[in-house]
Amino acid sequence: MDRLQSMRVFQQVVDEGGFAAAARKLDLAPAVVTRLIGDLEEHLGVRLLQRTTRRLSLTPAGEAYLARLRGILGDIDEARSAAQAHTREMTGTLRILAPPVAATHMLAPLVAGFRRLHPGVTLEFHVDDSPDPAVEDYDLTVLSGAVPLDANVIVRTIILSQAVFCASPDYLQRHGAPATPQDLHRHQCLRLRTPGMRLRPMTLIDPTRDDLTLEVDMPAVLIANHTDTLLRATVEGAGISSQPVDLLVPLLTTGRLQRVLSPWITARLSLVAALPSRKFMPARTRAFLDYMIEHTRKTVADLGADAPPAVTT
Repeated sequence: MDRLQSMRVFQQVVDEGGFAAAARKLDLAPAVVTRLIGDLEEHLGVRLLQRTTRRLSLTPAGEAYLARLRGILGDIDEARSAAQAHTREMTGTLRILAPPVAATHMLAPLVAGFRRLHPGVTLEFHVDDSPDPAVEDYDLTVLSGAVPLDANVIVRTIILSQAVFCASPDYLQRHGAPATPQDLHRHQCLRLRTPGMRLRPMTLIDPTRDDLTLEVDMPAVLIANHTDTLLRATVEGAGISSQPVDLLVPLLTTGRLQRVLSPWITARLSLVAALPSRKFMPARTRAFLDYMIEHTRKTVADLGADAPPAVTT
């Protein structure tokens, strides 16, 4: 027996003054209403209603039960409304997990614009570069598309990107620009080391020639396991580094960095948003996800042909 349904039917029978009226109100067959009341009385072991051909009345036990029941059903309805409000309303806290680079260069610049649209939403960023992100603990997780995820996780592509070579105007004025991949041997190169991996020759790809691939053993004057460290050193004129296009957009558009060795790239990248479930996704989560994707793709599109096409998900 669905006891909650039986309780609601009992309350409705009393409020409507009869079984037939309650059945019409609840869109149930009269026989179903009769059965549910009978089941409820049998479960409680007490008669709740006095039935005659002319009138329906509550027994003393029924009056006591209904008095408590109204409060209980009211609390249940309020709890349901409060839970549903998290799905419908633009309020509450949105917890987002992201690696340092994405948090600094993609998420932080979105805060002011998003908050102007939705001032009732509080954003809580947790910055961590774990190889095994706890997606289930957050409303939304931003991470590389290369990170393996559980099959039950919902994934949306934020942007498809690529890594390109760049250098500062000051560096290029002092050392010139490499014309071919082989020219990198005579330049000051800044390299990223993946934790737990030794430095290997860099793979270069020419997308204009059917992805022609070259392996170049680049000597490095700076090795770091932190992208922002390499980026800052590049901006300050320390040398040439490979960086994701979406990270470089503001620096390239303002001229603080310049792309070199075009059209060669060093990798194709993807940035994705992972959600523990699409079901009952809060409105604030959906709003931020859509805002983030729209603005990130628009920003990268400002580079025109230098950026790969965005994808629709």
